[in-house]
Amino acid sequence: MKGIAGFYYVHAEDGEVYECKAKGIFRKDNQKPLVGDDVEVQILDGEEKTGSIISIMPRRNSLIRPAVANVDQAFVIFAVENPRPNYMLLDRFLIMMEQEGIPAVICFNKIDLASQEELEFLNETYTNCGYHVILSSASMGEGVEEIRQVLQGKTTVVAGPSGVGKSSLTNLLQGEVQMETGEISKKLKRGRHTTRHSQVIPVAADTYLVDTPGFTSLYLTDMEEQDLKDYFREFRQYEGKCRFQGCRHIHEPGCAVKEALEEQKISRIRYEDYLGLYEELKEKRRY
Repeated sequence: MKGIAGFYYVHAEDGEVYECKAKGIFRKDNQKPLVGDDVEVQILDGEEKTGSIISIMPRRNSLIRPAVANVDQAFVIFAVENPRPNYMLLDRFLIMMEQEGIPAVICFNKIDLASQEELEFLNETYTNCGYHVILSSASMGEGVEEIRQVLQGKTTVVAGPSGVGKSSLTNLLQGEVQMETGEISKKLKRGRHTTRHSQVIPVAADTYLVDTPGFTSLYLTDMEEQDLKDYFREFRQYEGKCRFQGCRHIHEPGCAVKEALEEQKISRIRYEDYLGLYEELKEKRRY
């Protein structure tokens, strides 16, 4: 459920939370338990609820930033105002999820602070790329029901920059949590607001949120610049329609993506982020 300073809090089959250390063998193999891992635990003290993690089950997926494993989807929250959305940061996050094959849902919070025109622009920009977009206001309780439906029956990693209302939304979703969850929260000493460590929060039957610390920067890793285009969903329908095979959609003539951009079928903001990230990856390779 949570890892902090070498201690791992494991929610066991008996409904109890055990404070565990990981066996030294993991360090030797350069492996570390992640929040969301399924693990095997040896109980050391049943009274004190302490144990030792002796094995980590195979992972369906894992992320480095935020450091979590075995999630069904990502729920990324940005504010429409205060702070204004950083599109490049949002696109970096979406690319990382595409890399891992994890579906992403985008939530724009604080809609009470924006004009109808701004909301339509944000909604269209990302809906047209094929993402599910939710517009919410934690302070007014708007969009919470739609969020609940999207989370139902899944393990969802919740991420976003600091100050976007992530904690407020998470707390709203935890409104009617069962007693067991309250006990878990007590054991994990969960602060109601700032999240400093990733942790699993049960919110309903078979429904878990993995709350993560806010991020202000993300860097793409393990990617060549020529592969970047594969992670922009809206480019896919133009694949094979460019004049040149392996078109990078930058300077090449007869490029279907650039034609779609001119016809406003592709978002200029997204395309400019693509160019910026392409250059960043190219520079990184040089050094």
